[in-house]
Amino acid sequence: MVGFEDEVTGKEHVALVYGEPDGSEPVLARVHSECLTGDSLFSLRCDCGFQLQEALKRISEAGEGVLLYLRQEGRGIGLLNKVRAYHLQDGGADTVEANEQLGFEADMRDYSMCVPMLEHLRIAQVRLMTNNPRKVKALEKFNVRVAERVPLQVGKNRHNEDYLATKMGKLGHMMTEHHFRDDAE
Repeated sequence: MVGFEDEVTGKEHVALVYGEPDGSEPVLARVHSECLTGDSLFSLRCDCGFQLQEALKRISEAGEGVLLYLRQEGRGIGLLNKVRAYHLQDGGADTVEANEQLGFEADMRDYSMCVPMLEHLRIAQVRLMTNNPRKVKALEKFNVRVAERVPLQVGKNRHNEDYLATKMGKLGHMMTEHHFRDDAE
């Protein structure tokens, strides 16, 4: 585990490194934004915790890789605003509408911190585990070379079907039914 502090925001982030990636080949990687409810409390409302666990499993199976864990809860709106968004979702808003009703953009995450993290680890290019093409574009905007987008389609359950549909329809996430594993009942 390697810790980093964003000098602009003061937020602390970590890189979990497995094996000894030397940067000569694209490294299997996940850029994962903190999700207390999914990652630690095992919420079924999202697919975050399932994606975190699957990414760590795949990195382990590959023998090396890196997971950048970024402190940007709720797509960047913070934990308390995420709780407020949950209440709006309980009233019928989808995840994007809830953020917008609170005065935020649909996705407020900032991936600029990935650059010094990857540079410190001497990782020049990644095989990025994500369903989010916006994340790929955001990293490429900061000159992070994404050699391949590796789908990470896990976590679908009856509690998050609408959430996942919104991620596909409004946020452009790339998911397909026949590739999506149902992980919880």
